[in-house]
Amino acid sequence: MKLYIANQTCSQAVQIIANELGLDLDLVHFYVFDRTTSDGSDFAAVNPLLYVPVLALESGGDDRLTETITILSYLADTHPEAGLIPAAGTLDRAKFDQLLTFTATEIAQKHIPLMRRLMTDEGSAWTRNKLIKAYTVLNDRLAQAPFIAGNRFTVSDAYVWTTMWHERSGTDISHLDNLATWKQRMDGRPVVKALREEAAMAAEHKTIKTA
Repeated sequence: MKLYIANQTCSQAVQIIANELGLDLDLVHFYVFDRTTSDGSDFAAVNPLLYVPVLALESGGDDRLTETITILSYLADTHPEAGLIPAAGTLDRAKFDQLLTFTATEIAQKHIPLMRRLMTDEGSAWTRNKLIKAYTVLNDRLAQAPFIAGNRFTVSDAYVWTTMWHERSGTDISHLDNLATWKQRMDGRPVVKALREEAAMAAEHKTIKTA
């Protein structure tokens, strides 16, 4: 399978889960500023909306998945033995999907206009307050269990970890101690391998473009 990524984006969550599952994905870096790819392909033909992640399946053709939640759930569902997501069709899964959607809408998407400086001062303050409330929900969950969804690592941990953009968006969550402890514990997992792969590919792509 081929995974299209971009530096410091939610595509890291897919890499993390791929590493947890021992999958060997063919990574292609998409440079968002000039819309080039590390393999020279036309990313607009892969995803006309021009965002990552995109997972091209081994079946080829147009069998591609977009949206972080969709790709994470697909990989976890196709490897149920890893226990990275509750079984489909259960109440536990419905609650888990709710948590993933919450992460996408109340955290990941809220950061973007702040990082891109697209808002008025009043709008920025309102959005940062919404982010703090959302992170507080996670902080309270982590007071009850070591991971976002309970007592074991799941795709929700990978997703939340890759959306910790509070420093880039100017959102102060330093008072959320449980979340900080969880972040340190996550930093010690093999997910660091995903960061190194992505950072190395992004750096190589940038070097080729400026040569």
